[in-house]
Amino acid sequence: MAAKDLYEKDYYAILGVDNKADGVAIKKKYRQLARELHPDKTKGDKKLEDRFKEVSEAYDILSDDKKRAEYDQAREMFKSGAYRQGANQYGGDFSDLFSGGDIFSSIFGSRRGPRKGADTQSEVSISFRDSIFGKEIDIKPNLTVRIPAGISDGGKIRVKGRGQPGEAGPGDLYLLVSVVPHPVFSRKGENIHLKLPVTFTEAALGADIPVATLEGDLVTLRLSPGTTNGKTFRIRGRGVKKGVNAGDLMVTIDVQVPQRIDGKAKKALEDFAAATKTEDPRGDFMQHSKA
Repeated sequence: MAAKDLYEKDYYAILGVDNKADGVAIKKKYRQLARELHPDKTKGDKKLEDRFKEVSEAYDILSDDKKRAEYDQAREMFKSGAYRQGANQYGGDFSDLFSGGDIFSSIFGSRRGPRKGADTQSEVSISFRDSIFGKEIDIKPNLTVRIPAGISDGGKIRVKGRGQPGEAGPGDLYLLVSVVPHPVFSRKGENIHLKLPVTFTEAALGADIPVATLEGDLVTLRLSPGTTNGKTFRIRGRGVKKGVNAGDLMVTIDVQVPQRIDGKAKKALEDFAAATKTEDPRGDFMQHSKA
């Protein structure tokens, strides 16, 4: 690709995003296009295959802050005419205006030697548990990739030498990881979160509650009498592990109110209400509402 083609190749337009779009919007748009244009769906349609490569190339540049900044800088230089001055000064090779090994080396290659094959990109979905503990998965025949423990949704894995072939060797394959949500656990940073259902009596009287962990064992959480709905407890070291460090398991209490009460249970609650009628939980609320 000639260096001046950078001005004509609008990666923002290729992805269909504004040039002010943030990383979240860019990733969302790429995922949509990748699903529509993936070779497994297009079944040999050359135009759609080329479009998929173009979209992947655009995402590779715009999803990397350093590459995106250099790309934007280059486009500004083209618009301002700085390219023509630089081309004359550096013998027509605009990529020499920037440090070796940067975006221009990866996009344009070099006029002085053979070019490396293009990088490719694909998407892989993994379970929440596999994202925490890691797993080896088969991407395609004769290619097994190790998903590292602790990878987050939207993370990228580089598989060296598995991209398009080229005279100077193949490019790399980049896997965009999509984590399937778990029905019980969720993640915020290095901490794992869950809501723990407890009965009204367990919260009111206190209890020792078994809590499931992602490792498969149980830990005991001790509720003190009068535990309120929404209170969060921290179980240290049971979150995402990275090396010698580990996040925590954050357990939020979810008090379950019975939908139907009759018989002895109803009588017991009526007696409880009568015994505690001097306590008005809305006293402060009513007073402040008149202020």
